[in-house]
Amino acid sequence: MAATLLVVDDTAAMRTLLRDYLTEQGFRVETAADGREALGLARDVQPDLVLLDVMMPELDGLDFLRHFRRERETPVILLTARVEETDKVIGLELGADDYVTKPFGMHELVARIRAVLRRTRRSSTPEAILRVGAVTLDRERHAVEAGGQAVSLTPSEFTLLETLMAAPGRVFSRTQLLDPLNEGDGSERTIDVHIRNLRTKIEPDPKRPRYVETVFGVGYRFATD
Repeated sequence: MAATLLVVDDTAAMRTLLRDYLTEQGFRVETAADGREALGLARDVQPDLVLLDVMMPELDGLDFLRHFRRERETPVILLTARVEETDKVIGLELGADDYVTKPFGMHELVARIRAVLRRTRRSSTPEAILRVGAVTLDRERHAVEAGGQAVSLTPSEFTLLETLMAAPGRVFSRTQLLDPLNEGDGSERTIDVHIRNLRTKIEPDPKRPRYVETVFGVGYRFATD
């Protein structure tokens, strides 16, 4: 069955462009002109994913996300023309799964949509073993291998790596990565230290990371392959 997408954008031409193109790509597409309309429509059509413009009248994208996350865990990709990294960080911390900066290529957008949908389907049935490239994480054995060699990680490093590998390609802010660590006195800079240590253990060249990628001004993500 085709996935249902909800496109939320206050520009009619953009809504039409996205609806027509995404329909051609095999998706079922619903559209809304602002966040308030989108909240009602989302309750009716129960989309599989929301494409959400940030700058809108009535109820903007971030306010929509605040309300929407109280009701549903449906994945959301932000469409933002803003340059400020703060908006992207806020969106991720409110529960967005990814973001695309305008202007964007349609091929890239479709690839992001499909990647997020794949992650969502995988997360509904957690895998015991996660593999990305030459890195393998075994949740049941609490073991990690990189390049075929066993790697010894601290509990915090293991949790951090597990969080990233469970959603390859997803950008996590430092605050999002700090939450599962349960480090009461931790700060966002604690994540940077853990990431640096993790890279020395799993990366072929820690100075040029292959797996744990930095998204400048936002946070970190694990490579998709």
